[in-house]
Amino acid sequence: MQRSRFLVPALILVAAAAHAGDDDAPSYAFGAGVQRMPAWQGSKDQRNQPIPYVDIDLPGKGELSTADGLTIDLLAGEHWHGGIYGNWLWGRTHGDLGSLGGKVASLSPRFQGGGYLEYAFDKRFSVGGHVAHDTDGAGAYAALYADYQLPDVWYVQHSIELQVEGMNGPAMRRFFGVTPTEAATLGTSAWRPGAGWQSANIEYDAFVPTSQHTGFAVAVSYGRLFGNASDSPLVRQFGSTRQVTETLAFVYHF
Repeated sequence: MQRSRFLVPALILVAAAAHAGDDDAPSYAFGAGVQRMPAWQGSKDQRNQPIPYVDIDLPGKGELSTADGLTIDLLAGEHWHGGIYGNWLWGRTHGDLGSLGGKVASLSPRFQGGGYLEYAFDKRFSVGGHVAHDTDGAGAYAALYADYQLPDVWYVQHSIELQVEGMNGPAMRRFFGVTPTEAATLGTSAWRPGAGWQSANIEYDAFVPTSQHTGFAVAVSYGRLFGNASDSPLVRQFGSTRQVTETLAFVYHF
């Protein structure tokens, strides 16, 4: 799903840099950057999006960030972590759709709320997942992920993340469905998909410090749509199953 999730592991790297040896200390990071991303979920075209960069991490209590949304820790053990999860899910505007604008529905952004559960094997490797539901709609979403922090190279901290994402029927139809009216306009077949896993992504993130409190956060994500998402006429005839996102931001942390 195209949610506000840019630089999720990179924010973890920034937090690690800010903690500087004190894992229980709060960390704060602010900045701005640009993200080159698919114009809409399944699009073959790219667009550049200016992005804010905020991360407030309070160990044992929760986190608020423009990348990974809001988490409130209700379970904060040595290995298990879990609690409340919330995030912002982007839609698609008439302009984002390009030549499809006015022919298929534009989608307003929505806030989603749910829960997360994560298991940290050690300080480098963790696995987890989250489930969420639209607060103003019928869409439900799930994700499973594994994150590994690679050994530092010089002062550069970097990590790799694997993630698969899925949707229920209403969410899948909202993003990838084609109504009979839209199909007649596009000259394609109607598509009413059901629930299922719809994408798999691998993401590389790095934090390159420029001083004790500043640095560049970099992320490159390669994703593939599959299942009902890749079978959608929107993707097959007008888009691509290949989804690439690149992000660069300058960050101040303390």
